[in-house]
Amino acid sequence: MLSQEDYLMIRTLKARGVYLTDIAAELGVHPKTVSRALRRGGAPSRTPVKRTSKLEPYKAQIDRLLGEGVWNAVVILREIQTAGYTGGITIVREYMAPKRVLRPSKATVRFETPPGRQLQSDWGEIVTQIGEEEVKVHFIVNTLGYSRRFHFWCTDSQDAEHTYEGLVRSFEYFGGVTEEVVVDNQKTAVLEHRTGQAPHFNERFLDLAGQYGFQPHACQPYRARTKGKDERMVGYLKQHFFVRYRAFDSWAHLNQTAEQWLREEADQRLHGTVKEIVADRFEREQPALQPLPAVRYDTAYYETRRVGWDGYIDIRGNRYSVPDDLVGQVVRVRIGLDDRVQVYSEQRLVATYTLQPRSQGWVSVPGHHHQLWQEALHVEQRSLDIYEAVATWTS
Repeated sequence: MLSQEDYLMIRTLKARGVYLTDIAAELGVHPKTVSRALRRGGAPSRTPVKRTSKLEPYKAQIDRLLGEGVWNAVVILREIQTAGYTGGITIVREYMAPKRVLRPSKATVRFETPPGRQLQSDWGEIVTQIGEEEVKVHFIVNTLGYSRRFHFWCTDSQDAEHTYEGLVRSFEYFGGVTEEVVVDNQKTAVLEHRTGQAPHFNERFLDLAGQYGFQPHACQPYRARTKGKDERMVGYLKQHFFVRYRAFDSWAHLNQTAEQWLREEADQRLHGTVKEIVADRFEREQPALQPLPAVRYDTAYYETRRVGWDGYIDIRGNRYSVPDDLVGQVVRVRIGLDDRVQVYSEQRLVATYTLQPRSQGWVSVPGHHHQLWQEALHVEQRSLDIYEAVATWTS
């Protein structure tokens, strides 16, 4: 059964003009499966039936043999047949295929990609001065495989939302999208890298890939050198940009300085591998990039909160008011990376804030709690006769 990753590959290959029969052969499925996926516009939604492979009990033995340098499928087949394996050699070769990149003889082979094909993404971190403080800066580096032009963005976190924001900013900086994006195995993009199988990508990362039209790829675990072009840029930034610039007024000043340095320095460098000015090489790559989508991907955090009896919700250590008719109900909270907060009741926007530190006190909007105050101020009037009767009875 096709996965969402398989569908994205089908769409990418189809866009390149690859025949359906060739796409089917690449995925190991029937051509009709490919054509149905294209008509459907996605992978099948039904849950596949998990089947146990005859090879499953012998995978550990195969891994041990590969670790010992045995890469001949026939030799491995004879070894596991001795242990009781009754299957054929085809599934043995299929299991070995994705592991062949681990062979020492292929460890340092560098490949070149055509214009517009690939972007490599990675994170780095460094301590620098922002304002009057020493701050740990996380920076995402996105490098075009063909031209070696790269873009980086600095922030205070490298979680999923900041990863997606960094990719979107780089696409916008380049003015287009590559066919493939290669990431490391961080959980923001890859939930699980299963041996011998396609990686299990984060659902929101697949959503981003679908909107921007790229095929996600993950480098092999413990094999970051398959993403070496981008790994080099992390070191390049530490040894050049963060040595030349050591203090910044603010986060905005840091990123403004970064883009100016990219245009004036990094883009104008003569690349040692391709022996060409990066900006000149990018001029040939830019027309091959896919266009940006009409709507920008929303990289904000989405959370839910239950409104307290007092008409407030808790967000990032502080409390914010919402209309009193929502007391006890669950609301949806959108927190942008710019600290803008929007509160929704179903599809209705009911409040907008900018995140405030707890030291600033609770944040309230006049009118949110009018009904609550009316109820609090209403005091039932009782006759004093009841108190006289009690006094008479107790005396």
